[in-house]
Order: sequence, then structure tokens, then C-alpha cells
Amino acid sequence: MTRPVHTVAAEASVYDAAQVLLNAGVSAAPVVDADGKMLGIVSEADLMYRTEIGTMPGKSWLQRLLADDAVMARDYIRAHSHRVADVMTKNVVTAEEQTSLGDIAALMQRHRVKRVPILREGRIVGIVSRGNLLQGLLAREPSEPESSAGDDKLRSVVVAELAKHGWASSFQPTNVVAENGIVHLWGYVSSTAVKDAHRIAAENVPGVKRVENHMNVLPPEMHFGI
Repeated sequence: MTRPVHTVAAEASVYDAAQVLLNAGVSAAPVVDADGKMLGIVSEADLMYRTEIGTMPGKSWLQRLLADDAVMARDYIRAHSHRVADVMTKNVVTAEEQTSLGDIAALMQRHRVKRVPILREGRIVGIVSRGNLLQGLLAREPSEPESSAGDDKLRSVVVAELAKHGWASSFQPTNVVAENGIVHLWGYVSSTAVKDAHRIAAENVPGVKRVENHMNVLPPEMHFGI
């Protein structure tokens, strides 16, 4: 999580907001009231179409004819108002401090957002971005696997791991061979994705140094012959 967070006061102008974003080197900042409660978020996208810089997209006469009055009014406000409170994005996806990284990642994917403000009693305490998730991933990078306690035991663990997954039993049982911590996989599978899943499952077993995947992908016409 990134903190401290650069915020913009609700009564600030769009010029103040642009200055905050540029000075902080961020693409968006939460908008807060006098008590520190989060009201919305102002981003580069919210400030992109402005009359001052001539970036308002033109519309054809047909688009103007068919446009809803409310939509046109909102476009006018976003292009002409000098108040952050008028142009900010109000419906913001947020999370609480105790929310897990997995749940935050799911929120980002579901709502197609790049960052999620973290709140405590309505006040912002940090922001989790996609970059923070990548930092979390690196922090959990597995270390070099320890030497195998024994190839027979390692083979048994790999076999047990594969047995947990439905895709691993589509055809005949996989033949697993372990030698000096290197696991060899033999057998037949229905697709390249299933073959790769076998490899990844074996790679995630502690003590496996490397996986040699010798599995064969059968053509579709042979799937029912096994």
C-alpha cells in the first residue's frame, strides 16, 4: 500500500488539482472534505477535456440531436467548471484496511480500475495500485528450493499434488520420475494447457529443482480412444 497519500481538497480548483498531480507524479488523487472524509477521486482523465486547452471532442449534428440532455449537461460541467467537486469521479471503488490482496485484485479486475483507495472509518489511509500488487508478488518469490529429502518421497508428493486436480486424470495416470530433484513427467493429455498445468503443479512442489515435461498432446480424434 502506498502512503502517505496526496489528496485534493473538495473546495480546490481544477488548476490546484492539476498542480497536485504534477508535483506528486501521480495520475489520480482522492478528494476529501474538511474532516478528511473521502468524497471522490480526481484523475488525469477527469481533467483531460477542457475548454481552456481546446481538447473538447467535437460532435456531429446527429450526435447532438440524439444526445440526452443530462449527458450534455454533465459534459458541459466537466469541461467548464473550475471546481474539483464538479469534475471528480464520485463513485469510487474502495476497500477497508483488513481487505486481503486477493480481494483487492478481484475488485480491480471486476471494476477495471488501476488503484483502490483504502479507508478507515471513511478516511483514506493509503492506496493499493497494480504496482503494489506486483511488489507483493516479488516479496513472495520462492527462494531456491532446498535439496530433496529423497527422490522417492519427492515423487510421491508430486503424484499426490497432481491427484488433487481434475484435469490431471483426463486420460491414463501420469508417469512421474524423480531423479536428483529433477521431476520428469510422462503420459498423454488433451491439450497444451493441460500439459502446462501438469508442469506448473509439479514446479510448485517444495524440493523440485526442475521439471522436464515429456507429456504428449493427443489430437482431438483420439480423445475417446484412451
